[in-house]
Amino acid sequence: MSAIDRRLFLRAGLAAAGGAFLAACSRQTFVTPGGPEVRAAEAARRPGPVREFQIIAQEGEADLGGVTVRTWMYGDRLPGRPIRVRTGEVVRARLVNRLPEETTVHWHGLGVRNDADGVPGVTQPPVAPGAEHTYEFTAPHPGTYWFHPHHGTQLDRGLYAPLIVEDPAEPLSYDDEWVVVLDDWLDGVTGTPDEVLAELTAMAKMGSAGHGGHGSGGPGHGSGHDGHAPTPSASGKWPHMMMNAESDLLGGEAGDVYHPHYLVNGRVAAAPETYQAKPGTRVRIRLINASGDTAFRVALGGHRMTVTHTDGFPVEPVETDALLIGMGERYDVLVTLADGVFPLVAAAEGKRAAARALVRTSAKARAPKADARPAELEGRILSYDRLVPADAVRLAAKAPDRTITFALTGSMAKYDWAINGRPYDPEVIEPVRSGERVRIRFVNGTLMWHPMHVHGHTFALGERGVRKDTVIVLPDATVTVDFDADNPGIWAVHCHNIYHAAAGMMTLLGYQV
Repeated sequence: MSAIDRRLFLRAGLAAAGGAFLAACSRQTFVTPGGPEVRAAEAARRPGPVREFQIIAQEGEADLGGVTVRTWMYGDRLPGRPIRVRTGEVVRARLVNRLPEETTVHWHGLGVRNDADGVPGVTQPPVAPGAEHTYEFTAPHPGTYWFHPHHGTQLDRGLYAPLIVEDPAEPLSYDDEWVVVLDDWLDGVTGTPDEVLAELTAMAKMGSAGHGGHGSGGPGHGSGHDGHAPTPSASGKWPHMMMNAESDLLGGEAGDVYHPHYLVNGRVAAAPETYQAKPGTRVRIRLINASGDTAFRVALGGHRMTVTHTDGFPVEPVETDALLIGMGERYDVLVTLADGVFPLVAAAEGKRAAARALVRTSAKARAPKADARPAELEGRILSYDRLVPADAVRLAAKAPDRTITFALTGSMAKYDWAINGRPYDPEVIEPVRSGERVRIRFVNGTLMWHPMHVHGHTFALGERGVRKDTVIVLPDATVTVDFDADNPGIWAVHCHNIYHAAAGMMTLLGYQV
């Protein structure tokens, strides 16, 4: 069995034996995903009215704005139709799988009950083609979230949609709301995500360089720091591999994978979505990065943004010209719109390409050119150290009861991404206990940045303690996060670069009985 086949076996084949795996967890004294501890935690959320939804995962055609692709989607829309509920309401979502392979749904960022988390072979068996599965959970916190598969490389198709949890006592004042989903796109254009992963793995097996950085020593590698780096592009020999994509903001290498298109709400830059309003409208923009391999630098031409939330949780309002958003991260911003037409640009960081939409408050104003780059992109970019949690969501000061170190390991040359030097193995579970304050140290010893995501919990980041569930860990950096162990079960921790996760940069946390 090849290395990639073994990984697929761990991610999918083993999932078919999910019952045996969960029984093994029980023998190891870990809380099981459907166990009494999980049911008690859900009851403590005081579930409210039930809201029913249907999610049909299916093949279909998506019009990206003059570019039509055959892909996999939720329903017939890209992104999928949003789910919108209020805090405390129960989401009852029936997944209908019309895809040619197994799938699941993960509710990214929400502290849901463990058996609704959607990790195959860990919290549930995968949903077979032609089968259905119902997810039911209380929406515990207001904020901007989203949902997507947690199976192989499926996320890098069109299987994603927003999940908005409204606050019945919303403290913000605004006139309108605009949900903006960012994505990088290749499916149905240059190949499929599975073909990308196979190519990256085959390249590593052959010991091919051809890709700058990561200790590969390969040809075609530009410095990216002297203004003379070659334009990022696909490799001639390896058409799915990204060449010469570098960013000082990301500490060097910007991405692994060549995506020919970048999207805002399913549209390419040449045929953008237009948000229309009146001058003076105060709009809340909910930004979601649903991409597989791309961080976006986001700005609205002619405007500054007031950041109010990150990853669903409120912060003390702070103004910025631009945001850097890693895969899986979300930001909410408030903007009072001027008179005219303005580009919302999501520059693919380090890749010299961009997605965009338009904001129009004047019927007479002329739209900027498709390649217009707002000056705000080169202005002040929000950094984590400027974010302070709102008092209501600040974790109480407490020394950690347990510290776990996750070393982020691997390289592009070998494509052996892992945690603590071990590719994902569902039998390897880091123990925690209910009631503990848990500290995680993400130690990145690689030459690549990694957006690390913790399932089932929102953590406090660094000294300021801003609440997040996904955090960028730069090369040669250590990031410390704390969380309260208050949601029993078995939870994934992984890189949200979908290809790094598929190669093995994932592990598990498990609550001991």
